Amino acid sequence: MPVTATTPPVRPRCADIADAAADPLEGTAPPADQWFLVEHPGPWDRYILADPRLDRTAATALDRWSRAETGRVLFVRRPHRAGRVAARRRWFRVDSRPGREAVRTGLFTHERELADVIGDAGAGEPDDGPLFVVCTHGRHDTCCAVRGRPLAAALAAGHPDRTWEASHIGGCRFAAAMVLLPHGIVLGHVPASDAPDVATRYAAGLVPSRGVRGRACLSPAVQAAQHHARIATGAFGVDALVPTAVRGDGPGTWRVDLADPDVTVTLKELRVDTGRPLTCAATAPGWMRVFDLVDVAPGTPAAR
Repeated sequence: MPVTATTPPVRPRCADIADAAADPLEGTAPPADQWFLVEHPGPWDRYILADPRLDRTAATALDRWSRAETGRVLFVRRPHRAGRVAARRRWFRVDSRPGREAVRTGLFTHERELADVIGDAGAGEPDDGPLFVVCTHGRHDTCCAVRGRPLAAALAAGHPDRTWEASHIGGCRFAAAMVLLPHGIVLGHVPASDAPDVATRYAAGLVPSRGVRGRACLSPAVQAAQHHARIATGAFGVDALVPTAVRGDGPGTWRVDLADPDVTVTLKELRVDTGRPLTCAATAPGWMRVFDLVDVAPGTPAAR
């Protein structure tokens, strides 16, 4: 009898599964007080600083900086310009800490120059921002390329000088993922059709009304508390809902005081086994941190 070839079943992509399962977005922004963006045309290896084509002196300095400053290093490129190498490339240093939000930028010719730049917080010139940074790192996760590139293209159509494709941001299952800089607000599951609204709101000093994973310089509990406080109060300003106190209130319970407006949010932190791999590259089932809302209490903490 003739042997009939069979096609192996196609494994669903992680972002499609997370979308269908309604995995919570709030409290999932990766930790980053600062960001350092390096223009690099690609292709990008799965782990950019381990790429043997990257100057080793620069890679070591960037890695040391990221660990010392709770910083995140990203390779970036203009949409649709993969593989095109300019004689001089751009870097950005972004401080996302509340009250210190700032962007500085400069040009480099040889990657080894980055080792000196990263050690000098005053290097370069101020940049007015904003920057729209979209993860399109297909070698890290297919979903980032499939979902991220259309979003980057849509943003670039209206903001060509402000939009960058980027290497791995974190949380591949939330593709398309992007960061609003300088505030370091991380978004997930952003459709390309939302690009104009996201850019317009951020330019007006507002976070988007949906898809906010959190501000990367804040703890996961505070990120989640701000999410629930925005829903309760309608305060969507990028500088609204400032954390003033975070304290444990029993096993796995957090009470987060926020100001402007004054709100206290109580959350229950849970570890949830998903029973599935959380990224396209993973092979074993993963788990996720979830913050269930217990209470949102308006008013000053002293009055409660």
